[in-house]
Amino acid sequence: MTRLTQMHPAQQAGILCNDPQFQQFAAIRSGLPGTQFCASASAQYLREACNIASRRELNTNAIAHSNFAALRTSFDAWAGRIASPNN
Repeated sequence: MTRLTQMHPAQQAGILCNDPQFQQFAAIRSGLPGTQFCASASAQYLREACNIASRRELNTNAIAHSNFAALRTSFDAWAGRIASPNN
């Protein structure tokens, strides 16, 4: 079985957008707490957050890939998967 981190970023993004926890995260980050996005709305959020027109750009655009990595880190911290700094 292939681990998520071994997949191309575009493939990771597709899986992430189908994750109900990410859908909730995307809704909250979009100013809609208490709701959950569908996969397509989550994909739109991800494209806007990474400043891309298509998730395929994550495989070839270094800036978009960096933005995606930062977004994943924020999501992982929000979800409690990694430690986050106390503010």
